[in-house]
Amino acid sequence: MVDPRIIVAFDFSNQKQALELAAKLDKDLCRIKIGKELFTAAGPQLVEKLMVSGYEIFLDLKYHDIPNTVASACKVASDLGVWMVNIHALGGRKMLIAAREALTTKMTKLIAVTLLTSLDRNALQDIGWNDEPFEIVRRLSLLARDCGLDGVVCSANEAKSLRKIIKNDFILVTPGIRPPNCDANDQLRIATPQQAIRDGADYLVIGRPITQSPDPLLMLQQLNQEIQGMEYTA
Repeated sequence: MVDPRIIVAFDFSNQKQALELAAKLDKDLCRIKIGKELFTAAGPQLVEKLMVSGYEIFLDLKYHDIPNTVASACKVASDLGVWMVNIHALGGRKMLIAAREALTTKMTKLIAVTLLTSLDRNALQDIGWNDEPFEIVRRLSLLARDCGLDGVVCSANEAKSLRKIIKNDFILVTPGIRPPNCDANDQLRIATPQQAIRDGADYLVIGRPITQSPDPLLMLQQLNQEIQGMEYTA
């Protein structure tokens, strides 16, 4: 089965833009991430349309609430048929376990957000956290694994260290991926696609370098060629 490692972030404000881009891309070369903005604008109907077109969907809504509420939301996402859904590891053990138990099928992967890639040491100090970012990511990742989740979202900078303590069957999804000579935009903890794969990432979330490219399909093809055959280097 085809298992594309690139997840294209559809950070759009309307369904029309999303469907137009999906028609230009290749379902065998990528999956699609739908976040809060697009899901709020277009809802589950868009998810269904993209799945009918053959795309697998990462529903990136970062659920974080009391255990019962998060569990119910995850069940709905699983019933919708999405490939992957995520929750915040900061919700704690009870919430993580409730979400895992709520999934109606193992076909939907459940991963946890550790720290947003927009947060650095200064930002963490602003909210009263004095630990280094990786120490927080490490603790939350081990908690997610212990609760039976399939993996975590982490920056590529943290993937290398995580891979040394967590086996390869635990998925690492890395946003903040930027090709060489590409603007970092609002991402602070970034890496190139090749670097992220070598450091242990399983799936790469790439947005603007593809979605704002004059030729999105060509850019997607080039990025796939760059990482073809690459594996984690311990």
